[in-house]
Amino acid sequence: MNFLAHGWLARGGSDDFLYGNLVADGVKGGDLGGWHVAVAEGIRHHRRVDAFVDAHPAVRQARALAPDGRRRYAGIALDVLWDHFLAIRLPRQERDVLVQRCYRLLEERPAPARLAAMMPVLVRQDWLRGYADFRFTCRAVEGIGRRLSGPNRLAELLPWLERDYDRLEAVFCRLWDDVAPALEIPPGRDLNRP
Repeated sequence: MNFLAHGWLARGGSDDFLYGNLVADGVKGGDLGGWHVAVAEGIRHHRRVDAFVDAHPAVRQARALAPDGRRRYAGIALDVLWDHFLAIRLPRQERDVLVQRCYRLLEERPAPARLAAMMPVLVRQDWLRGYADFRFTCRAVEGIGRRLSGPNRLAELLPWLERDYDRLEAVFCRLWDDVAPALEIPPGRDLNRP
């Protein structure tokens, strides 16, 4: 899952919790003592979602569809593609409320150093709404590939994403049917209590 899906699953929590979910990929290590309690819980939630998704049989099936020699990078491309499929399914008004909330948090608070340069671009270019467009999503996958060392292996996956679009969409539907009930935070839940 990428930013939109993590935000959607965390939207029922506090702003601190949602912020933690949004910036978790920029936070390394298990010691979260330097973070506000709710932000740290958001980081942990993000990591639980990632672990759940990575271990899901539907995701393993989707990775197996990737071209030989590119499967190592398929998970990155799929995480962004899942945001595309989610973006086209969410009710527009609910999605837009979440997007505005996410952008407000990302503008008000500094991102971890690993994400500091990217977050203003994400907001300015309206990535969370942009994911609803498949071509935009492909450009996002390609852009991530440019930030990795070596040849752009993610760009090499774009023909596969287009060719297997319908099959991958079906995989997403199976995945989301399991992820949302298991990991979505209900509105107003006090995350500091069991």
